[in-house]
Formats: sequence, C-alpha cells, structure tokens
Amino acid sequence: MATPGDSVDSADSADAADEHVIFRQYLDAVGLQGLAGAEAAGLHTSEWYALSLITLEGSLTSGELASRTGLTTGATTRLIDRLERAGYARRAADPKDRRRVIVKPVPDGLSRIEEVLGPPRRHIAEVLARYTPQERAVLFDYFRQAAPAFRAATEEIRAAAAPRRNRAAARAKDDG
Repeated sequence: MATPGDSVDSADSADAADEHVIFRQYLDAVGLQGLAGAEAAGLHTSEWYALSLITLEGSLTSGELASRTGLTTGATTRLIDRLERAGYARRAADPKDRRRVIVKPVPDGLSRIEEVLGPPRRHIAEVLARYTPQERAVLFDYFRQAAPAFRAATEEIRAAAAPRRNRAAARAKDDG
C-alpha cells in the first residue's frame, strides 16, 4: 500500500525521468542543429567545430587546434587544408615563432557562416526573449558552467574510447 511519502517519491522519480527526457531532447536538438549548420556550410562536423573554435579565439596554432579537437596533427593539417580551400580560414606564421602555424578565420568566409546561422539564432533569440533578465542570467550561468563540464565529459569519453580504438586498429592491421 502506498503512503503519501511514497507518492511524493514516485512523483519526484517521474519528474526526474521527465527532466532527463527533456534534457536529452534538448541536447539532441542542439546537436542536430550543429550537424545541419555544418552541412549547410559545406563542412564536416569536425571542420565546423574547428571553425567555431578559431572564430571564438580569433586564432589558434595548429597544435592548439589539434589538442582542442582531439585530432592527430596529421588530421588537423588536412582539416586546416579543407578550411582554407573552402575560404573559411587561413594559415599565418606565428610572429613569435616562425616555425609555428597560426590558423585565423577569413572574414569573408565568416559572413557566409552568418547567413547559415541567422535562422537558428533568430529562433533561439525568440525563446530567450520569453524570459526575464533574471531568468536569462540563470540560463547563461548554466551555459557558462555546463560548457566546461561537457568538455571534461568529452575528454573522459575520448580517454575511455582510446583503448578500444587502438585495439580495433591493431586488429585491422593484423587482418590486413
């Protein structure tokens, strides 16, 4: 027989399950929007993410870009090549160390990205406009704190996946 305390617990459990579903739907929608943005810009998702990093930072060395994307240096070189060919980024010599390469965004290329991002930004602006300044402050506090948490989780996933990737690569090499 259920007691009043039990019904609260089950209600709390149902609320938590609903929150989990809502959060998953939100994350999936954000991811899907990112995939659509990359596709509309003619980029792969890793290129889209790298371009986002470059534009947020103003420039990154190829080594920093490799580290932040989780790509090897060779894959990063090819990624930069593709961004250059697409007109979104360019290489420049590091004035402090001419051996290093700095990757910078190309302003004309970024205007094409703005065309792609305009509609989703408008939709999100409409959603944010429904909230009071105090509520938006809470939302942006969450974003500020969640971003590093998601990056840390990404690193944990990559670290856990590395042994599996290495074993798969070794099997492929043995089979080949």
